[in-house]
Amino acid sequence: MKITLDADKCCGAGQCVLVAPEVFDQRDEDGIVVLLDAEPPAEQHDAVREAAAICPAAVIEVH
Repeated sequence: MKITLDADKCCGAGQCVLVAPEVFDQRDEDGIVVLLDAEPPAEQHDAVREAAAICPAAVIEVH
């Protein structure tokens, strides 16, 4: 699994961080998503897929 983001479209909802905090974080100044691990281990895959599915701005792509 490889993850890419379009941070320019991020609305800062933070749902990704709640679902997969080992993979996503938010910038302190504006809440925009930060990718901590672009190729997370297998045990994180379900959480990453869920984060991508619930992202209101659809900025997370899973390959």
